[in-house]
Amino acid sequence: MTHRKTGDGFARHFSGRRNLLKLLLSGSALMAMPACANAPDRSLRPPAKPLPPLDGIISRAGLGADLAFAVMDMRSGNLLEGQGANTGMPPASVAKAVTALYALEALGAGHQFRTRLVSNASISDGVLRGDLVLAGGGDPTLATDDLASMAAELARAGVRRVSGRLLVWGGALPFVESIADDQSVQAGYNPSISGLNLNFNRVHFEWRRAGEGYAVTMDARSNRYRPEVTMATMQVAARSSPLYTYRRTATQDQWSVARSALGNTGSRWLPVRHPELYAGEVLRVLAQGQGIILPAPQRSQSAPVGRDLVAHRSQPLLELLRDMLRFSTNISAEAIGVSASVAQGARPASLEASGAQMSAWARARYGMSSARLVDHSGLGADSRVSMVDLANMFRQAGQDGTLRAILREHPFRDTGGRMIANPDFEVRAKTGTLYFVSALGGYLRSPGGRDLAFAMCSANLERRARVAGGGVDRPEGTAAWAQQARRMQQDLLYRWAQAHS
Repeated sequence: MTHRKTGDGFARHFSGRRNLLKLLLSGSALMAMPACANAPDRSLRPPAKPLPPLDGIISRAGLGADLAFAVMDMRSGNLLEGQGANTGMPPASVAKAVTALYALEALGAGHQFRTRLVSNASISDGVLRGDLVLAGGGDPTLATDDLASMAAELARAGVRRVSGRLLVWGGALPFVESIADDQSVQAGYNPSISGLNLNFNRVHFEWRRAGEGYAVTMDARSNRYRPEVTMATMQVAARSSPLYTYRRTATQDQWSVARSALGNTGSRWLPVRHPELYAGEVLRVLAQGQGIILPAPQRSQSAPVGRDLVAHRSQPLLELLRDMLRFSTNISAEAIGVSASVAQGARPASLEASGAQMSAWARARYGMSSARLVDHSGLGADSRVSMVDLANMFRQAGQDGTLRAILREHPFRDTGGRMIANPDFEVRAKTGTLYFVSALGGYLRSPGGRDLAFAMCSANLERRARVAGGGVDRPEGTAAWAQQARRMQQDLLYRWAQAHS
């Protein structure tokens, strides 16, 4: 999510691939043609039924924010209702829906990312007489369990020792130190991006009180394994603030944490800024468990040459996108989005460059003339797109059903935040949450079976600017504001389902 993206919530432990993901959501027109770019300021067609007053919905939310939305008929493309529909707004994680379509076209639904152990050396008497290269292929979902399987397969190939170097290569994608530069240093949803990623490029920090001090560990845990690493270190400091500090050296992520914030025991995931060395060190530990002696990893600047001794394939892209949209994983969106740009023959030097390439594609493919996206996840708050363009993208993409099928069914909640039984209409959508920004876009099937595409965004950018870069995990007021924004979105969905049934 960005300052804190609520869609990036994760549980504490791995349990298969999906549980790993859990560790780690003033214009309108009478007729909107596809790629409608300049709709009038107010809806011209009277509603079919009396509606809950729009002004009442907005005032009850009390957000003090700019609101923009657009609702379209899926079949005709008519813009049924809108406000601020032509205004460029930050889409937050709704941008991931654009990324999904971009990647499906560039890579194909069946695309699988490969991570390989490569060597041009021979194996003799259990010794690989040369270098071994751990080569990433851009997979954002590679996990500790996958490296453990690769180590076991290497052992089955007869390797017991490597006489040369253990090289790690992430050059399949350009290295990006962090997705957005206005996040707290400890935000686990804002890690580095590389061609070689592990555990969503997050390391697990755990602490427990031990006498007068604390015992701390930094590891790459899964349900089955808990390999500790030395490339990420933690010092407990006698201070009250800041909560965390971070220093990046040539080979280490060096952290410190305020002692006053720890309590007796606890844990959290922290971002990794040396993803290649992280993956290499974890492979080395896991290989040792298979009786294989590997040297300490070293970065390689050159693509590996030789044969594949072991190869791991990710799930097909369509499954990765389904999980990305459900759990709103930023690293998945960025690695997949940049991979799509690379597949189209580009070599973007930054996420902003790759986001610009995706924006140009969206303008050409879906007529999204307002699209100015600075990344693929929506974490960058400078991205802009109009709600009429976003709704029209959902409408056009919905014709073949692929995007709609991989979007999550949108939950409805009572005033206490508890899940309620589904209303008599269906919503499949992608949420987007930044500090003082809340967006939602997708599909609504009304009680009468009419299909609508919609997009909406509320943004109080002045309040957001006051908390940006503050270094805290959840600034005061942001949670309550987001809850009110979600309530307003739900009220608008009920309104549209009633009006356009």
